[in-house]
This record gives sequence, structure tokens and C-alpha cells, in this order.
Amino acid sequence: MRIRSPPRLLELAGRSLLRDQALTISTLEELPTELFPPLFMEAFSGRHCEALKLMVQAWPFLRLPLGSLMKRPCPETFQAVLDGLDALVTQRVRLRRWKLQVLDLQDVSENFWMVWSEVMASGCLPNDMWNRKPVQHCPRMRGQQPLTVFVDLCLKNRTLDECLTCLFLWVKQREGLLHLCCKKLKMLGMPFHNIRNILKIVNLDCIQEVEVNCNWTLPILAEFTPYLGQMRNLHRLILSDVDVSHYISPEKKKEFVTQFTSQFLKLCYLQKLYMNSVSFLEGHLDQLLSCLKTSLKILAITNCVLLESDLRHLSKCPSIRQLKTLDLTGIRLANFSLVPLQVLLEKVAGTLEYLDLDDCGIVDSQVNTILPALSRCFELTTFSFRGNPVSMATLENLLCHTIRLDNLCLELYPAPRESYDAGGTLCRSRFAQLGAELMGRVRDLREPKRILFCTDYCSRCGNRSFYDLELDQCCC
Repeated sequence: MRIRSPPRLLELAGRSLLRDQALTISTLEELPTELFPPLFMEAFSGRHCEALKLMVQAWPFLRLPLGSLMKRPCPETFQAVLDGLDALVTQRVRLRRWKLQVLDLQDVSENFWMVWSEVMASGCLPNDMWNRKPVQHCPRMRGQQPLTVFVDLCLKNRTLDECLTCLFLWVKQREGLLHLCCKKLKMLGMPFHNIRNILKIVNLDCIQEVEVNCNWTLPILAEFTPYLGQMRNLHRLILSDVDVSHYISPEKKKEFVTQFTSQFLKLCYLQKLYMNSVSFLEGHLDQLLSCLKTSLKILAITNCVLLESDLRHLSKCPSIRQLKTLDLTGIRLANFSLVPLQVLLEKVAGTLEYLDLDDCGIVDSQVNTILPALSRCFELTTFSFRGNPVSMATLENLLCHTIRLDNLCLELYPAPRESYDAGGTLCRSRFAQLGAELMGRVRDLREPKRILFCTDYCSRCGNRSFYDLELDQCCC
């Protein structure tokens, strides 16, 4: 068993250094490597700014993972880290064992440093955990710059917090001396003119995930599109709540949509596409689909208005042949022919794992169209069909067609139409009775892993009631 006393003695010696006004880089360079993480934690939490500057310059690893220490950031200590980095970036000092190449501000577990320090002290941690170079994340940084800063950005307020303001000012003033790389970018409320200033600083090549949920209009989206086209390593795009202004002419709308969809020609790694409440897709989905260059794994088009022709274009798109997730929640299909959806399900039957057709308004006469294709989706693990006004007989038929889908772990079905009275009000006792009957029919056919029959949303509390083994009512 390894004796823990020496590391603890070293920690005590290190702590005394933090109180030593004569602390120098030379002194720090003589310290054992395993002492740096606990000593840095103490300097950061204790706001020993001068010691922090020196420790950053003498940091004996390639990567400094500061993100988990920034949960409750102190602008003064963060500025001290940046001041320490200045000597490296501008090469004002030459250090004997200068290794630091990456300042990592990405979010990790809060106890990351504590666990790392304990494992490092025991001698069980491989050094390459801290010495891995992030070349694969940033194509343009190879051999060009001594320092790369990684940060995940969530722009949810009108202005940046104090630490991010310091970071962006510091990066802007040192243009050409370092890279600012962001793998995950969320835009949740900041005005676009502020976002634009940030996009001009960030290395767009590094961005892999983008979420836009800012209630933009189509003209603002058009302003964002040139930046989207530069995110050439984008894997995941979420776009929500984009409205077409009533003041835009059809010609101008077409121009804006073309500007946006043409950027997808440059996104050669896109695999996950989510579009929610995007009003410009109606009649234009073919423009978007024709510009996709990759095979998507996830496609979610939810709460949008589409034409039947849009559904046909979707069924013919080459980029959907390897889908694992298809989510069409809230797409009104009541008056459509579901033959295109049948064709789509046939194409993805070998890969589809998650299918969501909630609240699509699908009625009895439409269900039979998709049943043969659905019954061949053998990889399906989750199937959700809630909110569609179908009868008891149709549900029984639907359940018969899922009998051979052995991988199904979760099934969500609507309450039978017979559970409601003529005015559309749920009769709870009737729902419980029909739910018990359906559950009994299912068990006669197969042993389900998890199956629920769900009502429409309650007009008072906004929740659904559901039947599993018994009735679980909404909160009101």
C-alpha cells in the first residue's frame, strides 16, 4: 500500500509557498509535478492572485482545465490567470519547462480537480490525460499558435458576465497570438448584434454543436447564415422559433431561405438536425434537403407547418437513409396521404431506433398506410404516438403490428377516442377501463417492457394523464 504521508507533507510545504512573498517561477519549477493541482486549487479559491500568475507560467502540463473551477468565478482571480498567460502568449519570458498550450474553460464536473489531485498524488494517473493535444478539435491551429483557449458559450442574457467580458477583450487585444475555440455554442436570448461581435472572435471551424433559440425573424437568420457556413465541422444544429415577418414579400422570403439553405452545402459533418417552430419551412423543405451533404442520424422537424409535397420530398431525400431518430412531433398530417411517410419508414427500417409521431392529428383511416412499414422497423427502441385521435380498434391493430419489434423498450400511445365524451372531455373511469383492456390484449400478444396510454394535455394544468398498470391522473 502506498504511504500518503509524503504527498501531504509536500502539500503543507506548498501551502507555505503561497504565503511566501518571495515566491518565484524558479521556485515553482523545482516543485514536484503532483503538487501543482492541489496547490493551484488553493491559490484559485484563496484568491492568491500573484501566486496564480506565476503558477500559470510554470504549469507543468499541456492543458490547464480551469472550467470546473469557474462555477462561481471571481473576476479578479480569472484576470490573474489571464495576466499569467500574457507572459507565455507574448513570449516576454522564457521558461525552462514551459509546456502549457491549452487553457480549457469547458464545463466539467465540480469535483474534477479534487479527484484528479488525489489520484495524481497516489501515482495512478497517466500524465497524457493532461498532456493530450486538442488538434482534432481545431483544424486551423496545427503548428501555428502556442496557446489555444477552449470555451463553451451559452449566450442567454443581453450582456456577457464579467469573466467572459474579460476573456473576449483579452483575446481581441491579442489577435493573431492565440486561438479561441468553442465546441458548443448556445444562443438563447442575446441580441444578434452582440452575438455577431463574438462570432468574429471565435474560431468558427472548431464549433461542433450550435443551438439557436432567440425568437429570430427570417431577416436576422439571414444575417447569421454566413457565420453558419464557416462552421465546417458542425455535427449538431438546433434551430427554434424562427418567424417569417408579415412584411416580407414572397420574393424576399425565397431569397432569405435560399441564403440559409445554401450554407448546408458547406456542412460536411452534420449528423443531427433539429428544427422546431420554424415557419419558413412550409413549401421550402426541398431546398434544405437538397443541400444536405451527409447522412443524418437524427432529424427532428417539430411544431412546423409543412405541405404534403414537403413530406414527399422528405421521403425521397438520400440523406435520411441511415436515420436513427425521426421526430415529427406537432406536424399536422390529418389531411395528408401518409404514403410518403410509409416510404420514409421503409427506407430507414434497418436503422431507426426512435420514432416520435406525437400530436400529428393522424386519424383511423391513415394508420393502416404506415403499419406494414412500421412492423419492419426491427431496431426501434422507442415509439411515441400520443395525441392522435384514433379509436380502440385502431390501437388494437397498431399493437398487433408491433408484436415482432423485440427491441421496443418504451411505447407511448394515445387514450382511445372512446375515452372522451361528445364534447371532448375525458371520462377517467372509461379511460381506466379501456386502458386495462388494451394492456390485457398486449400481454396476450407479447410481454411489453414499458407501455403507456396517454390522454391529451389537460386544459387546466397542461399535463397528460396516463395508464400504465393503473390510472395516473394529472395534478388537477
